[in-house]
Amino acid sequence: MSIDLAYKHARIIKTQAKHLGFLSCGLSKAGFLEDEAPRLDEWLLHGYHGSMSYMENHYDKRLDPCKLVPGAKTVVSLLYNYFPEQTQDEGSFKIAKYAYGEDYHFVVRDKLKELMAHINAEIGAVEGRVFVDSAPVLEKAWAVKSGLGWLGKNTNLISKQVGSFFFLAELIIDLELPQDGPVTDHCGQCTACIDACPTQAIIAPYVVDGSKCISHLTIELKSEIPNHFSGQMDDWIFGCDVCQDVCPWNRFSKPHAEQRFKPKPELLQNNKREWRELTQEVFGHLFEKSPVQRTRYEGLMRNIKFLED
Repeated sequence: MSIDLAYKHARIIKTQAKHLGFLSCGLSKAGFLEDEAPRLDEWLLHGYHGSMSYMENHYDKRLDPCKLVPGAKTVVSLLYNYFPEQTQDEGSFKIAKYAYGEDYHFVVRDKLKELMAHINAEIGAVEGRVFVDSAPVLEKAWAVKSGLGWLGKNTNLISKQVGSFFFLAELIIDLELPQDGPVTDHCGQCTACIDACPTQAIIAPYVVDGSKCISHLTIELKSEIPNHFSGQMDDWIFGCDVCQDVCPWNRFSKPHAEQRFKPKPELLQNNKREWRELTQEVFGHLFEKSPVQRTRYEGLMRNIKFLED
């Protein structure tokens, strides 16, 4: 394939990604993530994945997308905004902003399928798969390689233009495309995220002990929350946004325009008493198609009870 044709194909993909509402689209060459392998090894060795035992699975596929998609040539990385226009009322129990509306797996996957269909219609038969936090793909590493941002000290991807309140998604395809190089780290001397973390889960710059993270404790952990976290949960009952809320780069976050992410009014307005009295029926209505379904009703009430004990 000529260089001119490869750049034309890249323009087609990036233009359509923007049309579909993605914040950014970047391209990187599919291959083994040599720099990530030792980092992943050390993170797993220290048990920083907590109860997320699935992080130990599919090790080879996690580091090499060609094992997920045979013949893969390019990883197309994309960002999709979820920063809300309104947030929960002060003094309430808190839910992470990404879970205000419909589950992003469904919303963003639909967009990716549209993008893949457009590629096949405009470019020709291209083989590949779409991914939205749904397979062993090191999404942040690919987003960094494709220049969509840098890995912050809180280990979230950060963009100078839009902050960090976005979902990551990928197409891994067998089409060769020009690569977008990485950008530089702009965290500088800032330690806002490290200083603000309620459970001190950011144990060093760029290292998070997932077993201490409130998101892990309120979502992934299926057993009882250890007592030594009492008084440290900062009223979070599903996920946590603290390290993003304090990040200076998030002053550039702008509200999303995705109707499927719009929260039900009562989610924003419920006070602590209403959360304590939540019934199974109201839970089902409030969190229909929501990521909060992952905890089930019992898990959410466990989290509320832990804050009250």
